[in-house]
Amino acid sequence: MPPPNVPAGARRVVQPQGYAFWIVGDERAVLRDAYHNFLRMPWPLSIAQLALAWFVVNVIFATAYYLAGGVDGMRAGSFWDALVFSVQTLGTIGYGVMNPKSGAANTIMMIESVTSVVVTALATGLVFSKFARTTARVAFSKVVVITPHDGKPTLIFRVGNRRANAIVDAHLRVIAGFTTRTAEGQTFYKLRDLELVRDRQSGMRRGWTVMHVIDERSPLHGLDAAALAAAELELEVSLIGMDDVTMQTVHTIHTYLDTDIKFGHRFVDTMRALPDGDYVIDLRQFDAIVPDDVPHDSVAAS
Repeated sequence: MPPPNVPAGARRVVQPQGYAFWIVGDERAVLRDAYHNFLRMPWPLSIAQLALAWFVVNVIFATAYYLAGGVDGMRAGSFWDALVFSVQTLGTIGYGVMNPKSGAANTIMMIESVTSVVVTALATGLVFSKFARTTARVAFSKVVVITPHDGKPTLIFRVGNRRANAIVDAHLRVIAGFTTRTAEGQTFYKLRDLELVRDRQSGMRRGWTVMHVIDERSPLHGLDAAALAAAELELEVSLIGMDDVTMQTVHTIHTYLDTDIKFGHRFVDTMRALPDGDYVIDLRQFDAIVPDDVPHDSVAAS
């Protein structure tokens, strides 16, 4: 139920960050958006919906057989036998134990046979589309740090490719959204692009340390943790590129809140050199941060 100050019929949409929007007046197109909704569902829920649809169709035809009768081998008054016969017909199994013998039963059987072709084609197409849908498997660091880098305050977070492939021509974009007051005194949610030290990679195979220098041109210039919280800062990160295995475009998006930004901290180095010239990359330190005053004791990964 909506809160008292929210109109009836509002729809609650929970965000990945934990908070929710109550949307009023949104017109939903359930049937027209069914395909997209199916692709967005988790696999267990998708399979459960297909199984439910299959069961409903069989119950409908089983009811028709039960009421019409005329199926040889079906016990009188047995809905279970009618359901079994419907499953055999829809699945084109045909054990031969039961078969239609009346005109009504044969008519229902023909309708169910046509329905079987349509249902099978739809289910196969949906499963194939979902299975063939290329997605990125990218990790984002849990927090963002603001720390001196080359003598300048810099916003830094990490991005990592969790697959063994390469994301070719990977482009990364960061947009900062924060609440401001216009000259007219109106509250306005403003979006600003953050200029990155490097916003693309020819082939993203391992990791990416994303950096934004907070200078006079940055919308974050002069803001401390309290100012970021007052502005309700959100950082929206999008990454897009081409999967070198499937040769299809992949993309992902991630959001950081002001509570995810840590001042006076830096990331723990994930890479260190061995005496023989090899390197160790410790991905267990991907999210680890330490205060700035902790000395560096390994090679920085960038």
